[in-house]
Amino acid sequence: MSTPYHPPVKRSVEIAGHKTSISLEPLFWDLLKQAAQAEGVPLNALVARIDVERIAAETPPGLASAIRLWLADRLASEA
Repeated sequence: MSTPYHPPVKRSVEIAGHKTSISLEPLFWDLLKQAAQAEGVPLNALVARIDVERIAAETPPGLASAIRLWLADRLASEA
């Protein structure tokens, strides 16, 4: 990708047996795919895990926001 400034791209994922659409910028889709690969799990499984953590939060954000926050936290912990 030549620039990180790109509008969100909507993709379907399956969580707990049902499909849902998530809109993320391509940079976040790439980071999410890398995280799933690094953890040795399918992308849907990682999104489902993030969703469970999100729902358990005191004030749950939307799923796309939760994914971005999860990725930021992951990158910060690697630094």
